Amino acid sequence: MKKGHRLIIGYGSPLRGDDGLGWAVAGQLAAHIPDESVEIRVVHQLTPELVEPISEAELVIFVDASREGPVGKWSCVEVEPETGPSAPLEHQFGAGKLLGYARKVFNACPRALLVSVTGESFACCEELSETVEKVIPQVVRFICAQVAAPIPVSA
Repeated sequence: MKKGHRLIIGYGSPLRGDDGLGWAVAGQLAAHIPDESVEIRVVHQLTPELVEPISEAELVIFVDASREGPVGKWSCVEVEPETGPSAPLEHQFGAGKLLGYARKVFNACPRALLVSVTGESFACCEELSETVEKVIPQVVRFICAQVAAPIPVSA
């Protein structure tokens, strides 16, 4: 685990309307966070290849669109590691599963947050809906504050 290292992972499909939220937020964060201790990645889905970089961080923030809840509402939840068995050829993981593997393989489990915004349209297009676009500045400010805050010491 690298002291002070933060990892932001924006994920989803930028070709499916609001599903591109993670990519849009990551792009704006890259312009607002010049700190070298913050790594920003964009991916189409969460995969096992992310376990090692996750294990090297003190804080991981996952950013994704959601289909649950009122359109345009954003939320942040703490992600806990999952430890259950996986399907033999599983290619896509949830954030909790990745944390569980980081703990199991690298004996490291950083604090992790999932920031999501409920999308309006997941149709084939490269633009976010106006409703989702409007909340991105709030989400970016929130994530910047989380990245700047000291990491709480675990008991």
